[in-house]
Amino acid sequence: MKPLQISAETAQKLAKQLNIPLEHLMHMPQHILLQKMAELAKQIPEPASDSEAADSKKQEPHS
Repeated sequence: MKPLQISAETAQKLAKQLNIPLEHLMHMPQHILLQKMAELAKQIPEPASDSEAADSKKQEPHS
């Protein structure tokens, strides 16, 4: 199994966020890494979309 084809900077950031050693990350099977990245993405709250922000502005009462 060959190491992942990601930059050193990306590997360092992922290892830090996943709380695993860099060496483990680089030799982790790709499907496992993708699964862990999906779990990370679920933990991060998504920003409101532009249409939702526009709707909330329309509903504010004007003085």
